[in-house]
Amino acid sequence: MTVVATAGPVAQSPTPATKRVPGWPEGVQAITYISRADHTRQPCLFYTPVQASPVPLLVALHTWSGDYRQAQPFYAQWCIKNRWAMIHPHCRGPNRSPQACGSDLAVQDILDAVAYAREQVKIDTNRIYLVGVSGGGYMAMLMAGRAPELWAGVSAWCGIHDLAAWHAQQRQSHGVYDRALEAVCRGAPGASAVVDHEYSHRSPATWLKRATDVPLDLAAGIADGHSGSVPVSHTLHAFNDLAAEADHIPEAEIAALTSQPSVPQALQYSAVDPLYGSRRVLYRRQSRQVRVTLFEGGHEIVPNVALAWLAAQRRGQSTDWNPGTGTKGAVAFPEEHGGAIESGK
Repeated sequence: MTVVATAGPVAQSPTPATKRVPGWPEGVQAITYISRADHTRQPCLFYTPVQASPVPLLVALHTWSGDYRQAQPFYAQWCIKNRWAMIHPHCRGPNRSPQACGSDLAVQDILDAVAYAREQVKIDTNRIYLVGVSGGGYMAMLMAGRAPELWAGVSAWCGIHDLAAWHAQQRQSHGVYDRALEAVCRGAPGASAVVDHEYSHRSPATWLKRATDVPLDLAAGIADGHSGSVPVSHTLHAFNDLAAEADHIPEAEIAALTSQPSVPQALQYSAVDPLYGSRRVLYRRQSRQVRVTLFEGGHEIVPNVALAWLAAQRRGQSTDWNPGTGTKGAVAFPEEHGGAIESGK
C-alpha cells in the first residue's frame, strides 16, 4: 500500500461539534475526517483556538491500548494555554489488530489528520509537532521516519523501537503484549517470511534512519522494563539509529543501563535540567538532531518537558536543546506524579 504525502489540505466537510468529551477540557471536539487510504471516516479529537494568524499544531498520540478517546487532557491544556491547535487521532484504535499498530492505514490516518487540521485552521507549517508516550512514543518514532519532511520536532517517550525484539522480551518476562503483537502481525516472529515482514515494516527500527533532519527528543524512565513494560534499550537503540557513529552508545553500555533500574555511577549525568523538576535526569546523550534522556521514573511522560522542548523547535532551523524552564507556557500537572503522567501503555 502506498502512503500518500500530505503537502496540503484535503477538501472535506467537518462533522458537527459534539458535546464535551469525557476526560478532556471544554473546547475539545470529537470529529471525523476522511482517510485517503481507504476512504473511510476516521474519528479523532480536535481543538483549535480562535485566531487569525497561523498557529502551531500538536499531533498527540494515544498509547498502545488506547484510542482517540483516551483521556490525555494535559496535551489540550497546554494547547489551550498557549493557543495551539491539537489533533488526537484514532490510528485504527488499540494495537491489537492488523489495521492498527503502525500499519500503512494508521500512518496515512495521521497524515490525513494533519491535512484536516490545516483545512480547518491556519497552521504554521514550520511548527507541526508530534508527541506520544508508550504506544504513542512507538508511533511517534515510526512517524518521524515515515514522514520526516513534516515535523518541526518529535518527542517520543518510552517507545518501542523493534517489535520483534519486544515480542521476545515480553515472552521472557511473561508479559501480555506478545499476544497483541501476534494478533497484529498474524503470528510470532519466525513463523513465516510474511509475518517477519509485518514486524519489520511496522517497526521504527526499519524507518528511523530516514529522520536524520528531524529534531527528535527521546526519553524514558530508568525503571521502565522493570516496573514498566518497555525496556530502556528501545529508546537507546533509537538514539543510535540517528546519532553520529562516534556518538553511538556501546551495546555493553545499553546492557548495563537496561539490566538494573539505576544508572551506574560512571555513566551518570551530572548537570541539572530544571524542566524535569523533581524527576532527576540520570543519563543523557546528544548527537546531531537527536537526544536521549533516562530520568528518575518509570513508564511515563513529563508533559511540560515534552511540550516546552517542542515549543522551541522550528522546521528548517537548528535544534534548540535548551528551551529554558518552560514556565511561561507551562501547565500545572498532578503533584503526585511530580509533574509526570504515568502511561496507560
